[in-house]
Amino acid sequence: MADDHSNGAAEHPRSFWSGLRAFLFGNEGEPTLRGEIEEAIDSYEGEAPRLGDLSSVEMQMLRNLLHFGERTVGEVAVTRGDIIAVPSSIDFDDLVAAFVDAEHSRLPVYGDSLDQVIGMVHIKDVLALKAANAPQQTDLGGLLRAPLFVPESMGLIDLLARMRAERVHLAIVVDEFGGTEGLVTIEDIVEEIVGEIEDEHDEEPVGMLIPLENGIWDADARAELEEVAVTIDARLAMVEEDVDTLGGLAFVLAGHVPQQGEIVEHPSGWRLEITDSDNRRVNRLRLHSPEESALSEQA
Repeated sequence: MADDHSNGAAEHPRSFWSGLRAFLFGNEGEPTLRGEIEEAIDSYEGEAPRLGDLSSVEMQMLRNLLHFGERTVGEVAVTRGDIIAVPSSIDFDDLVAAFVDAEHSRLPVYGDSLDQVIGMVHIKDVLALKAANAPQQTDLGGLLRAPLFVPESMGLIDLLARMRAERVHLAIVVDEFGGTEGLVTIEDIVEEIVGEIEDEHDEEPVGMLIPLENGIWDADARAELEEVAVTIDARLAMVEEDVDTLGGLAFVLAGHVPQQGEIVEHPSGWRLEITDSDNRRVNRLRLHSPEESALSEQA
């Protein structure tokens, strides 16, 4: 008698996870390869890898890759406030200094404002002129390269394909009116798969919210107010203006970009002491609780 499976390929064995999903939700829709791979990764979660098997790092990279196609440019872009750019009127020596300070290989160049990005400069071109002892540039015209201009809604996988095809590794993210919203480099995209890439120039990361003594917190200005509300005090997130971060909150309370050493008062009694800032933004703060402030006054 012929074997039951002789007329076709053997049926693909159903995993425990797909069986459980079918039991709970029914057999609506065919399973996707993406879903089956993710289920397989989940089934190995927490197990010690066997010889020749995927390591935990490889499994995380694979999981990142499975969702890479769902990510958009707006989700990974460097925000407008964190863009380091130079004006088109900058002289050559100041341009070299800007590259040293920024520690980036490419810098956007703008005209009247950051909403008018006219190109970018690559450090390779600057160093070539420097090494050749060429006459100093009176303007950046000969150094300018064209970046990509992309919308926030563009998929990361589409941007990666375009960067590879056009051999341009920096994109300016624009809003519906053509204003500058952010910036994405090819490194930002690769990091979505392999995780954070750090080199010998990167400083040791400092925590977003660090508790100190006597109700004081050291905080990164980029800390989200939602996280501050959960971790420190919900009252700090109660603000009528449309701000999302501690730096934005400090700006709203002060009415300007507060400078290092300045202290702004929150209606709840919290005091925000600026410990690091520049002309454009606040970088770090020290949060003093109302209780700590009261003890200081009594002393």
